[in-house]
Amino acid sequence: MTPLIDRPTGDLPVPAIKYRRVRRAVLEATAAPALVVLLLIVWQFSVPLFGISTFVLPTPLDVLKRTVTDYALLWTHTQVTLLEVVFGFGAAIVTGIPIALAIFYSRLFEKAVYPVLVGLQTIPKAALAPLLVLYLGYGWAPKVFLAFLISFFPIVISTVVGLQALDKGMINLARSMGASEWQTFFKIRLPAALPNIFGGLKVGISLAVIGAVIGEYVAAEKGLGYLQLQANSQFDTTLNFATVVMISMIGIVLYVLLGIVERRVVYQKESAV
Repeated sequence: MTPLIDRPTGDLPVPAIKYRRVRRAVLEATAAPALVVLLLIVWQFSVPLFGISTFVLPTPLDVLKRTVTDYALLWTHTQVTLLEVVFGFGAAIVTGIPIALAIFYSRLFEKAVYPVLVGLQTIPKAALAPLLVLYLGYGWAPKVFLAFLISFFPIVISTVVGLQALDKGMINLARSMGASEWQTFFKIRLPAALPNIFGGLKVGISLAVIGAVIGEYVAAEKGLGYLQLQANSQFDTTLNFATVVMISMIGIVLYVLLGIVERRVVYQKESAV
């Protein structure tokens, strides 16, 4: 009898096919955590192996211990940075998607606004931070505005690209069947553009974290960027790494939440792979 593993996939019984799918799903789900664990293990043993001072490079266990010890301090500053990111990113969504719609539906608006958006995007945001502090003060405003500004462009571009990617034949077919522009937009254009829109949102949320932290580097009294500067001034490398971990966790958590929303609202096409 020929073993199951030697049979073509189409000849496999249903239990074997299900087993392969489950195994593949498990491997895909555990690939990233396994890689992270492997890198942490290498890091943990490389520091003492190569005689690196923990002042220069603390081990992952040192960073974990410090995170647990100073959890209250880290959480207090994390809440500030998180709120700055959420407000800035929310403003980018509320502003960026309507502007993208205006660019898509108005050729004149596209010609007038597109070059300005590209010009603003080419300016390093770190160069704008001191000016924003000068104009907006030392409060929440410059950090929120930086988070908004840095995440705004990818949201606009991805939305425009998603709206433009739809086959024109589908629109003509819908119009020939008597569909209004609103019905065409909500039934065809928007669902087709959602994958691109969420792609831009995922990029934007990562950039929003960077923008908020850059603002805290320039002028702040709270936030993870401010705490990292304090750790640097005190040569506290372990606290610095713990702060970086918390900044990373903000981005990861928000990214995962966006992914959950995307799976609920976006029609998932079957992968070609």
